[in-house]
Amino acid sequence: MIQITAEQMGIFVATLSAAILSPGPGVIAVSQGAFALGRRRALTYGWGLAIGASVWCLVALLGLTALFRVAPWTLILLKLLGGAYLIRIGILMWIHARDPMPDAAAGGMSLWSGMALNLSNPKPALFYSAVLLSIFPAALSVADKGAIYAVALSVELFFYTALASLMALPLLRRRYAALKFWIDRGAGLAIAALGLSLVLRP
Repeated sequence: MIQITAEQMGIFVATLSAAILSPGPGVIAVSQGAFALGRRRALTYGWGLAIGASVWCLVALLGLTALFRVAPWTLILLKLLGGAYLIRIGILMWIHARDPMPDAAAGGMSLWSGMALNLSNPKPALFYSAVLLSIFPAALSVADKGAIYAVALSVELFFYTALASLMALPLLRRRYAALKFWIDRGAGLAIAALGLSLVLRP
């Protein structure tokens, strides 16, 4: 039986929505993908990002983030690996900025690559842990946890679907085609910087 209240769930949705709207590697990557490859490919990638982010909610609900507190080196290792992955993505975007517009059938933006991008950053696990502890009671039933996860996944899917659809509009894609070099260089630099901050920040 679900015991959490509608008010608690509303606060959770509002907090999660505000966090998702802050620019991060997922937002940058799905926007650039929508510009370059269009709505269909960006949607698949965006759904991968949403699923990857929601996995961290599941991790927090299962209490696995307690591992980070008990064995801090696991968080450090995850941050180093995740930061290195983001830096690699940023460097590749920078290097290929001069490449022509990719064909819509080209590879590189799959459900799995979207999941990998969001799973490379352990910050959402800490975010979800803090939010869950501050909004919901400490003792949650299986039904409560299932409802929270379903809402988190729905919010993530809605956001990335809306973002991919918006950024794939013909007007924005034409602007991207004209400014591809600078947009790709800027996006690559931003993602690499986020990866570097993940590695260097205590």
